[in-house]
Amino acid sequence: MTIRQLLAWAGKALANQAEAELSARLLLQALLDRPSSYLIAHDDERLTTDIVNKMQAWVKRAGAGEPIPYIIGRAPFYDADFIVSPAVLIPRPETERLVELALNWARVNRPVHIFDVGTGSGCIPITLARHAPPANIWAVDISQAALNITWQNCRRLMVDGQVQLVNADLLAPFSAQLTSQGPWLITANLPYITDLEWTELAVGVKSYEPALALKGGPDGFVLIEQLLAQVATMAEHAKFPGALFLEIGYQQGPAGLDLLQGYLPLAEANLSQDYGGQDRYLTAFIPGKK
Repeated sequence: MTIRQLLAWAGKALANQAEAELSARLLLQALLDRPSSYLIAHDDERLTTDIVNKMQAWVKRAGAGEPIPYIIGRAPFYDADFIVSPAVLIPRPETERLVELALNWARVNRPVHIFDVGTGSGCIPITLARHAPPANIWAVDISQAALNITWQNCRRLMVDGQVQLVNADLLAPFSAQLTSQGPWLITANLPYITDLEWTELAVGVKSYEPALALKGGPDGFVLIEQLLAQVATMAEHAKFPGALFLEIGYQQGPAGLDLLQGYLPLAEANLSQDYGGQDRYLTAFIPGKK
C-alpha cells in the first residue's frame, strides 16, 4: 500500500469526524516521523506491512474518539512540540495567548520569581523559560504523574536547569516572603469547567483527558478561588510589584472579574479576550510597597 492509498483509506475510516483528512495526515506524519510535505512529495512510496498495521491501529483509536495528540504522544504549543499523555491536559491555542500576555509583562518588569500553578504538561513555564528574561521558575502540580510529563518536556526542550518541579496543592509550600525579593509573576490554567458543562463535554475530552485538570466544581471557580486567597496573602507581604494571569471559561468573565477584585482590591484587575474575542483571561497587576 502506498502513502496515497493509506491516507485515502484512513480518511474514509475517519469520515464521521471533523477534519478527517487532516487527522489521517497527522497520524501518518507521526508514524513516519516525516513532515506533511514529505507525504505529498512521496505519495507513491510503498509502505511496510508494519507501518500499515500500526496506522490501522491508530486510526481505530482515533475513530473511537481518542484525541490525536494522545495517540501520537505530542501536541504543538507556541513554538514547540510537547510530550503529552492522558495524565495531562492537551495544550490549546487559548493558553498560548495567556503565555503572550505573561511574556509581555515579564519582558518589561523582569520578575525574579515565576510560579505556574497546575502546570500539567509544563507548556506554560517551559515557554516562559525559553522566552522570558532569566528567573526562578516553579512548575507546580498536585499530580505527580503530570509532573513526570513536565520533566520529560523540560529535558527535551533543554530547560531542566531553569524550571523547578513542585508536587503540591497550589501555592501552599511557598512563603509569602518571596514577594519581597523582587518582581513576581503567577500564571495558572486551573480547572474551570462547571459541573453542568462537564455533562455536556465532547466524548474525546471527557473520556480521555484528566478530570482532575478540567472539573472546577459547581461554578468552575473552586480551585481558582483557593488560589486567589493564597495570592491575596502573598500580596499583603509584597514589597515588589507582581502580576497574576489566569485562564477562565468564556462564560465566566464578569463573575471571575468580581471574584478577582474581591480578593485583590488594590490590584489593577482586567478581563482580556482570546483570539476569538471571547472572555478568557483574568489579569491582576499588584502594586508593591517599595
